[in-house]
Amino acid sequence: MATLDVNLKDPLLFERGVPHELFARLRREAPVYWNPEPEPWEPGFWALTKYDDVSMVSRNPQLFSSARGGHQISYPPGVEFNQATSAIVSNMIGMDPPQHNVYRKLVASFFTPAAVKKMEPEIHDIVTRTLDRVTPLGACEFVESVAAEVPLVVLCNLLGVPQADRKRVFDWTNTLTDFSIPPEAQIPVFGELFAYGQALAEERRRHPRGDLMSVMATGEVDGEKIEDQRLLDGFFLLLVIAGNETTRNTISGGLLALIEHPAERRLLLDDPRLIPTAVEEMLRWVSPVVHFRRTATADTEIRGQRIREGDKVVMWYPAANRDEDVFADPDRFDVRRKPNDHLAFGEGQHFCLGAWLARLELRVVFEEVLRMPDMELAGRTARIRSYFLSGLTTMPVRFTPTPAVHQS
Repeated sequence: MATLDVNLKDPLLFERGVPHELFARLRREAPVYWNPEPEPWEPGFWALTKYDDVSMVSRNPQLFSSARGGHQISYPPGVEFNQATSAIVSNMIGMDPPQHNVYRKLVASFFTPAAVKKMEPEIHDIVTRTLDRVTPLGACEFVESVAAEVPLVVLCNLLGVPQADRKRVFDWTNTLTDFSIPPEAQIPVFGELFAYGQALAEERRRHPRGDLMSVMATGEVDGEKIEDQRLLDGFFLLLVIAGNETTRNTISGGLLALIEHPAERRLLLDDPRLIPTAVEEMLRWVSPVVHFRRTATADTEIRGQRIREGDKVVMWYPAANRDEDVFADPDRFDVRRKPNDHLAFGEGQHFCLGAWLARLELRVVFEEVLRMPDMELAGRTARIRSYFLSGLTTMPVRFTPTPAVHQS
């Protein structure tokens, strides 16, 4: 396998989509693959592509730490990575138990199935009004007009971000998830986002409103208010990226899958009760988060391969979600697939906090998008240049115009 000279950190490798053939070969020939890194200051990492290995590492934070070294493969030189020194990693993704459990508990009540269920009328209204702006036109750029708009509005409503600021939030997330942009050009954008989050948090300390940012800005841990602004910055960053980009990418990628598999779309048109099952298949198929990293805290082995303390261990979710040992006919998009125990939301203590909210948004979006049963591509698509997130930046579509649902 070493002769293959694979570099999974190359964003161009993912520019035309996830390299599933390469991942399949890695699963067969080197499921625990040592990937050298092109940067001279980086040591390399272990790439895991089998479902069981990704699951095992996810469920073992004592041996595979999120806090030690950060959750991405690498960061710009000079950035320190412990939970008290950098807002970039000082969020729940970069924490281990018990600290992770404490901060997760602060906001968990917003994301329970019962709490999310109460949001359904609001989300349905957001979706229908978003689609009302494009359905009479017969064409739109779907990513910007629909896939990006819905989760952004939902997220901003949760956080209490004013309408006038939402375009800036959208632009920041696009810049911070484009791995073709040099890190030195992204750092100022982090600064702008953090400054905005700080101002929002300070305003909520003075005037709490019951939104998610108010809970964080006024929350207490062990009876003490959260004074470390970097933790609030990191939390804001986490929600902006995790709550926006991942759902956006699953919406657009899910629609593309339906367009490219018309028989599967016909099944949903004939029986909309299949939509929740189809949503799970979209999540498996798209796998919007491509990888997360852990760091070994002690010498260990995975499939007989020795892993040393301090080694980076990287879990590749699109590869795990097409593991032939777990999913029958994994390269088939099947809206009736059951069971479907995909890892698109991760597993273990870092299982996606917003999973129920994302599922609801996806279900409502596709219930309403099927109002345009003949939607098709109207031009070329373009993808995010990233080995961290999988998604589309452009997807022009056309369809038979239909009247708006809301007449006001």
